[in-house]
Amino acid sequence: MKRISIALTLAILALAGCESNPVTGRQQFMLVSEGTAISESKVAYAAMLQPLAKAGKIDSNPATVARVHEITSRLIAQAVKYRPETQNWEWSVKVIDDPKTVNAWCMAGGRMAIYTGLIQQIKPTDDELAQVMGHEISHALAKHTAERMSRAMAMQVGLGALAMTQQNSQYGNLTLTGAQAAAIVALELPNSRTAESEADRIGIELAAKAGYDPHAAVTLWEKMARLGGGKSRIDFLSTHPAPVKRMETLAALVPQMMPYYEDKSPRPSYPLR
Repeated sequence: MKRISIALTLAILALAGCESNPVTGRQQFMLVSEGTAISESKVAYAAMLQPLAKAGKIDSNPATVARVHEITSRLIAQAVKYRPETQNWEWSVKVIDDPKTVNAWCMAGGRMAIYTGLIQQIKPTDDELAQVMGHEISHALAKHTAERMSRAMAMQVGLGALAMTQQNSQYGNLTLTGAQAAAIVALELPNSRTAESEADRIGIELAAKAGYDPHAAVTLWEKMARLGGGKSRIDFLSTHPAPVKRMETLAALVPQMMPYYEDKSPRPSYPLR
């Protein structure tokens, strides 16, 4: 009886929470509106970064920060063209000093982080790093963050029960409300193959329009695959499942993206906070 009740609850939530995405046209399960996802992610982002900042693990290497900002600001400029309303987002990116973690993410509203482990272990070129950040920005553009927050909340079934304390050695002990906690849990949930395909397609286009070689999308995943075969902790792969034909799909997109990359128009930058 309990299983039936849970299944019925989830079915009702699914019916009540579906909406069409204006970017992809896909029907998404959305218990959390994008506006709510953005406001709650803002609180969660600050809470996550606070203990890391106190430990001196945020933006500790000026050269790395400058590199990440240069690449990301050009990508954001293209993202704003893609969805003009995102001009009002509080775009930001932080470099987290954690050499063991190979990961990057973007919350709703454009709040991002990348770990030094990705830069040090993958050793991406600027073109490859642009593919990483472009992919993450694309998740926010396509409302994937709000979608994953909705999944995180639905997994609790009783939405009011999601108020929780995050026990995490990396971020400290965080006491957050339901939606704020869901914003953090969402970062650890794997993306669906559909969401990954959408982010791949949008991300490689953003990077090409920002002046970064689309071939790098393929070489990046080749590096990820090689590193993932070892003993390194690849958090990026755990939340970004790589289908068998992913690199082939990206390679097939390259010819379509080359005209954007070869365009000689100026590549604008977005002023990061």
